[in-house]
Amino acid sequence: MTIRNIFTKVVTDEVIARINKLSRDSQPQWRKMNVAQMMAHCSVAYELVYEAERFPKPGIFMRLIIKLLAKPQVVTEKPFFTP
Repeated sequence: MTIRNIFTKVVTDEVIARINKLSRDSQPQWRKMNVAQMMAHCSVAYELVYEAERFPKPGIFMRLIIKLLAKPQVVTEKPFFTP
């Protein structure tokens, strides 16, 4: 499975269309989050970039831990979970 590039117009338009279809009554199709929880979850990455003052940069030890343990698990084409 290849990772789709969110920065292409086609994929961006698809994501926006899916978000616009959501309503308070939308049923979860993956795991247990409701719409509000899912949107908050998806916003975290943007908050890290655009609200940097709220999230101080990690120190050298934490950067090493992230690089060695977390990055190999996150930066991969393997899906996180299988529904």
